[in-house]
Amino acid sequence: MLRLHAADLFVIAGLAIPDELAPLDARARDLVAGLVQDAVGLPLERRRRLLQLARTLPQESRTEPVRTPQVYEQFERGPGGVLLGMVGNRNLSWSGIARTFVSLTGRYWAASTYGAVGNGRKEVTPDLLADFATVLGVPVDTLSVLTGVDVPDGPPPQSPAAVDAAGLLWDVRRLTVDQVRQVAEAARVAPRA
Repeated sequence: MLRLHAADLFVIAGLAIPDELAPLDARARDLVAGLVQDAVGLPLERRRRLLQLARTLPQESRTEPVRTPQVYEQFERGPGGVLLGMVGNRNLSWSGIARTFVSLTGRYWAASTYGAVGNGRKEVTPDLLADFATVLGVPVDTLSVLTGVDVPDGPPPQSPAAVDAAGLLWDVRRLTVDQVRQVAEAARVAPRA
């Protein structure tokens, strides 16, 4: 079983993502990376409450058209293009991609370097594939099959905080900018004694 989201299957197949599967509110893109960064630093119980909050907020209607990717965000069919397309399904801006990767994996590259991966100008290495697996919340062996990038046996285990943050990243993609702001504020509010 591949354990992939329907929106990601469209990316893998090279098809346009239907509006009902696309991120709800492109205006939230600027908040998502900061939310993930804050969530990673939370203790387990607070991360779980944050996930619960994101999952229980009501699905609102789309008020803005689906964001059309810029020319530089339209990638070639290939391993990097598929991976960046899947990251795009998480409603991250390019700078948000760089910030999210450093928060969840410790790898920091400029946003343009991730663009080079998407355009096939930078190779997808086994280590980078493992980082994508962490951010996407997809098993690295699944990504290996999809991209043709071999990974060594037994990639390092992911931290529980990174697993929760990848789940949060997926869940907030269906929220409005105001709802994402509400989740982000909940991540920053200190618990009351």
